[in-house]
Amino acid sequence: MHPRNRQRRNASAMKLVGKLVGLFRVTADLTQAQLADRAAVQLETIASIEQGRRALLPDLARRLDALLDTKGALETAVDNMPEVDLIPAWAEQYMDLEREALALSWFENQVLPGLLQTESYARAVFRTDVPALNDEEVDRRASARMGRLEILHQQEPPTASFVISEAILRDRLGGNDVYADTLRHVRDCTEIPGVTIQIMPLGRCTHAGLSGPFILLETPEHQRLAYTETQRGSQLISAPDDVSILERKYAMLRTQALNTEETRGLLERLLGER
Repeated sequence: MHPRNRQRRNASAMKLVGKLVGLFRVTADLTQAQLADRAAVQLETIASIEQGRRALLPDLARRLDALLDTKGALETAVDNMPEVDLIPAWAEQYMDLEREALALSWFENQVLPGLLQTESYARAVFRTDVPALNDEEVDRRASARMGRLEILHQQEPPTASFVISEAILRDRLGGNDVYADTLRHVRDCTEIPGVTIQIMPLGRCTHAGLSGPFILLETPEHQRLAYTETQRGSQLISAPDDVSILERKYAMLRTQALNTEETRGLLERLLGER
């Protein structure tokens, strides 16, 4: 199920913020299109925020406060959304942003990026969850994940870069058949136009990603964001200084990883060793 079709736990808070944006916009005698143009975002972005379907991010809240002369009201509302509800909203917001992104840069050290997974691999991942998921929930999550794969094959796909740990490719989640199918799929993904895959080899003396996995993305409005997940939550990062740090980490990771030709060679060797 696409995230837009799920009931958000913080829907009431998002709708309240959206109503405020709409109220302030009307008070300023602006249409949604005019506000979108002045804020340098798409019309759909403003419309979705006002309807409570999309979370208002902190940096856009600050821009709208300045444009609408609302003296920090929107930034204050966003900063004080309940944290317990905000975390799931960021995860759902990320998936909406992922679908529209101009560019994606993804570092993983434990599991294949969702956009590179096969259905059998995704099912194997979900079956390792603790507490265990029932068959219906595994089916639901696997179906949702497979629905995201179209992102790399859409008419205007993002420029996508992946740096993944060799350890991920040596694990045999789901057994030998799943393992071989996964390796072939990742090898095939190296041939998708606009997709770059690099493997971070085992045995390195230096590693820029020891703090864990993260994703960088560029929106259609050329806003640069980052996304991270932990055991019990997730975070969408919009502060330019924090995004810059992760961009520098990713740049270093790409220099430390195997290049694309070496990566394909390792995948071929792993397939031969199976």
